[in-house]
Amino acid sequence: MENITTDMDIISIEGLKVSPQSSVPAFVLLLLLYDFIMVSNIGLVVLISTERSLHQPMYLLFCSMSINDAFGATTIIPRLLSDVFTPISDRYVHYIDCVVQAFCAHFHAAIAHAVLTVMAFDRYVAICSPLRYAAIRTGRMVVVLSAWAWVAAFISVAILIGLNVRLSRCRGVIVNPFCDNGSLFKLSSNLLLNNIYGLGSAVVILGSSLGSVALTYLRIAMVCLSSRSKALNGRAAQTCASHLVAYLVMLMASFTSMIIHRQPEWVDSGKVASMLFHVVTPVLNPVIYGLQCKELRQKILRMFHANKMSERFP
Repeated sequence: MENITTDMDIISIEGLKVSPQSSVPAFVLLLLLYDFIMVSNIGLVVLISTERSLHQPMYLLFCSMSINDAFGATTIIPRLLSDVFTPISDRYVHYIDCVVQAFCAHFHAAIAHAVLTVMAFDRYVAICSPLRYAAIRTGRMVVVLSAWAWVAAFISVAILIGLNVRLSRCRGVIVNPFCDNGSLFKLSSNLLLNNIYGLGSAVVILGSSLGSVALTYLRIAMVCLSSRSKALNGRAAQTCASHLVAYLVMLMASFTSMIIHRQPEWVDSGKVASMLFHVVTPVLNPVIYGLQCKELRQKILRMFHANKMSERFP
């Protein structure tokens, strides 16, 4: 099937290889993960939006991240759910739908890196210049930075996917669980420009993100080491731990996906790993921030306590 010359609009997509005996457990697991992602992330957005005490720059960034995580999971998981009970030989997708999914998947990834990079700068200002935090990190500034991040991500991903759309296709099979840029350019043979831009954009996004976060945490570490204040060091550990864990998980998922695409022999064994970015990080982020952030944790516990009281005394 791979050698068929295609101008066709229908593409075969292997997706996850699930045995008939494992179809129901796989479906239930994916559905539970998706439900948790949507409830937890949308719940955080609603909580932050309705609580005036949480209308602060850092929580606005939480909202942006949660919206993006819900978007990224919706891009991938519903399609996987629909394919679980479908034989691999009968799994097909329209090319335009594949392009849209690839765009959304990479758009989600670019936004995730941008938001966590802005968060790192926010933590730097909060720890290293606490007296100037309110003046530097205004709500308007956060909105502007977030808007620029979304616009820049949209443009860079549009160019990335657009370079693939212009190519003629000589293959009609995608072995990845979902459509992404790597899967699209493997459908064509003339890949030089796409490889150059794809690797270049990955280097720019990952490099700027990793470099910014590394420099930020290096500066925070220097301030903490030079300070003898236990209160400052404790606050730095508390505020940075959640961000650093979330960032490292995202970075690991990003590199895993890139490596699998460039190692064909790992494709089958790496299908689940390729979903880490779009499934695991949206699950972990609300847990990490909801439990680590004292203000959010108190609001969530208070909300659950109020619900229990209302059930007891309607």
